[in-house]
Amino acid sequence: MTLILGRGRAVLLALVMSLTLATAGITGLTLVVSAPAQAAGELTVATAVSSQDGSTRTVRGYVVGQPTGTSTVVTSGFPNDYALAIADSAGETDTGDMLYVQIPSQHRAAWGLQSNPGLMGERIDVTGVLTAYFSHPGLKSSSAFAYAGGDPTPDPDPTDPGPTDPGSDPGDYYASAAGLSGAALKAELHDIISDQTVLSYSEVWVALRDTDEDPSNPSNVIELYSGTSISKTSNGGSVGDWNREHVWAKSHGDFGTSPGPGTDVHHLRPTDVQVNSTRSNKDFDEGGSGVSGCSGCYTDGDSFEPPDRVKGDVARMIFYMATRYESGDGVDLEVNDSINGSTPFHGRLSALLAWHSQDPPSAFEMRRNDRIFEQWQGNRNPFIDHPEWVDAIWN
Repeated sequence: MTLILGRGRAVLLALVMSLTLATAGITGLTLVVSAPAQAAGELTVATAVSSQDGSTRTVRGYVVGQPTGTSTVVTSGFPNDYALAIADSAGETDTGDMLYVQIPSQHRAAWGLQSNPGLMGERIDVTGVLTAYFSHPGLKSSSAFAYAGGDPTPDPDPTDPGPTDPGSDPGDYYASAAGLSGAALKAELHDIISDQTVLSYSEVWVALRDTDEDPSNPSNVIELYSGTSISKTSNGGSVGDWNREHVWAKSHGDFGTSPGPGTDVHHLRPTDVQVNSTRSNKDFDEGGSGVSGCSGCYTDGDSFEPPDRVKGDVARMIFYMATRYESGDGVDLEVNDSINGSTPFHGRLSALLAWHSQDPPSAFEMRRNDRIFEQWQGNRNPFIDHPEWVDAIWN
């Protein structure tokens, strides 16, 4: 015979029964005192990392930085107020032991690190959905923030009206895509990002001077493949100039420089004239001979390999184009695992997927995405904001 008792008063009852039974000479009775049921309180970060089940929970942890990629967390020079990384130790440096927290627009004024760098090292409680963010264990759609121990959320500066554009939060911008995957996700993202301002080809020159500005020298832009910082005014077609590179080669769909795919700044980048000529309209793949003027670039008769530091950038621009331009948009662009000519396809998909994984979005790439959205086209590259959606669609 076994009795299962709760803890607390059950301990005292067990002692009394033990004495009573011993006095009565009763044997063969086993008493088992049950462990207390776990309270539905705050999870540790370690538990949250291993429990990415889509449930809504509150997680307690120390603020240790801002995630800018799958395995990258910055601890200073915070690029925006979109995300936090929390851990069970204030001194944690291993991103594998961190949880990435998405910060919706209504909480950014009080909880974003760019606006509140003093949050570093603070222990906080965050309530949200346990699901991947930046292709990393995360907490998204966060609904409540508080200092650990029950202190209320600090009031934002009363003179700061906060964000006025609901579309400025990538979480709100993509609300209708929540829970989708595969073709349904791709179709919904197409509908979202198709709402854009279309630039002329001459306007692209001006836009690129802003979107690709060198953070260390506002008079320059950064060339995509070579990584060279060059004067914004050194654009043109002569040797040593930079020009407008169509990352999705314009012959792959034969759209030229027509407004729309031919002028979409999400895939147009400043590039050294000679390196751009070497790349030509080749598909992306690995291998070949080194490219003059571009350390880490390789090419052969039908493919081009960019340097490691921008491989992911290239992949995400290709995935953007394949999502943005569908039947009804003048050209239907798709990715495949082939080497293509003038067909509206681009490859090689297997290489692009690998590059996307090995080179997650950088702070420069995210800043560029923000500037295109806020200043130029009013739309975003979803695969920079949600890297996990690449696998959800193409894997």
